[in-house]
Amino acid sequence: MALKITGDNFEQEVLQSSEPVLVDFFADWCGPCQMLAPIIEDISDSDIGVKVGKVNVDEQMQLAMQFGVSSIPLLVLFKNGKPAAKMLGFHDKDDILEMIGNA
Repeated sequence: MALKITGDNFEQEVLQSSEPVLVDFFADWCGPCQMLAPIIEDISDSDIGVKVGKVNVDEQMQLAMQFGVSSIPLLVLFKNGKPAAKMLGFHDKDDILEMIGNA
């Protein structure tokens, strides 16, 4: 299951993580975000060496602003505490896994 990422746990769960972290910036009202949600959960349940977290941009506006989130869904892969790859909009699982593998 994907972690709920907030301003309180972002540094510990994402920036200080020893493994890459895929962060899904989303909102409950966003149709493409809802379509992406089961794919994100599926990736979080698989054993590919990536931690998966979700940031609700309506609840965590500070984090959304910090990373310049202007459109959602936005997937950001963090490696060693820094954004290594980004993917905007709805994508299928294969595209997301390819992004993770290439970063």
